[in-house]
Amino acid sequence: MTRASLAALLLLCAGCDRHAPPAMQAKPAVAAKADDDSGQGRAEAAGRELLGRPAPALTLTTLDGQRIDLAKAYGEKPVYLKFWATWCVPCRQQMPAFEKDYQDLKDKVTIVAVNTGFNETPEGVAAYRQKLSLTMPVVIDDGRLAQALNLRVTPQHVVVGRDGRILYVGHLEDDKLHQAFAAALAEQGKPGATGAEEAREPVFRVGDQPTGLAATTTAGAPFPLTGANPDGKPRVLVFFSPWCEGYLAQSRPEASKACRRVREEVNAIAPKGQADWLGVASGLWASAKDLSDYQAKPGSAAPLTLDETGRLFRAFDVHDVPTVVLIDAKGRVARKLGPSDAGLAAAVEKLAKG
Repeated sequence: MTRASLAALLLLCAGCDRHAPPAMQAKPAVAAKADDDSGQGRAEAAGRELLGRPAPALTLTTLDGQRIDLAKAYGEKPVYLKFWATWCVPCRQQMPAFEKDYQDLKDKVTIVAVNTGFNETPEGVAAYRQKLSLTMPVVIDDGRLAQALNLRVTPQHVVVGRDGRILYVGHLEDDKLHQAFAAALAEQGKPGATGAEEAREPVFRVGDQPTGLAATTTAGAPFPLTGANPDGKPRVLVFFSPWCEGYLAQSRPEASKACRRVREEVNAIAPKGQADWLGVASGLWASAKDLSDYQAKPGSAAPLTLDETGRLFRAFDVHDVPTVVLIDAKGRVARKLGPSDAGLAAAVEKLAKG
C-alpha cells in the first residue's frame, strides 16, 4: 500500500473539534502528550489501559442484519472501529470521505462504523445512512462495545492489529493514527487473540427493584440506589450531559431545549425536599472538571455523579438525555420520563405522597 493510499484511509477526522464547544475542542497534537482536556487527551487516557490487550470478542449486528464476529475478524485483517454519532457535526461531515475509504480499502482492513447509540434511534441512523448512500457496515452499539473500549469522545478511533490486540486508541487524524495503521498493515497474519465477551448486565425497568448499584457524588458523598430509602423519600435520577444544552443546540436543537427545560425544572423542584435527587452525567465528553464547571454554571440544585463507564445508563436502559428515572421510597422503579415527557413536578409530588 502506498503512503497516499494510507493517507486516504486515515483522512477521517480532520477538523474533528472545530465545531465543538471549548470543553470538546482538541488542541493541535504538537506535544508528545496531548492536553488531558482535549479530545485526543481524553481518548488516549481512556485507551492507555487497553493497549496490548486482546480486543473484545463481540458479535455485532449491522442495520441490515449482517452479523460481524469480531473474534473471527481478528487474525485475518487489521480491524478499524470508528465510534461516531449523527449529532456529532464533524462526524457527519466526514462520512462521505469515510465511505470512499471503505470502498477503496475494504479488502485490506475490516472497517466498521460504530454508532454510539446515544441520543439516537435505529430509524434516524438508517435514514442518515440512506441520505448519504453509505454502504459500509453500520452498527448501533448496545453499550457493551463502548464499555469494553472505554468510549469517551466522538469520533473515537480504535485500531486492532491482526493478532487481535489493541494497537491504538485516539481521536485525531494525525501521525499517531497513521503509524498505528502502518504497524497493523505490516503485521504478518497470526492467530487472533480475543478478549472475553462482555456480559449483558441486568437492566431495571418500571416495576423492578434495582440491585447491585452504587453511586458517589462529585462531593464524595454516597448516594444509595438500591433498597428502601432510609429517609423514607423517593429518589429521582436525572440522566444528562453537561454539554447537551450548548453543543446540541446546532445539531439537535430539540434535545438541547429538552435538556434546558429539565434542568430548570429540577432547579425549581429539588429545593422543596420532596425527594432525594441525583444528576447522573454520561461519561461521553465529560470529566469531573466538566461537572464542576456545570455545577457552577449553569448550575444544578441536585448533587451530581459522573457515570464514566456508563453502567448506570445501561442499568436503567437510558439511551437519551435528558431522561428522568423515579424510584419510590421502597426502592422500586416507579416511572421513567424521556426527553419529550412533561409532568416531572406532578410525578415527584405524587410519588412523595406515596
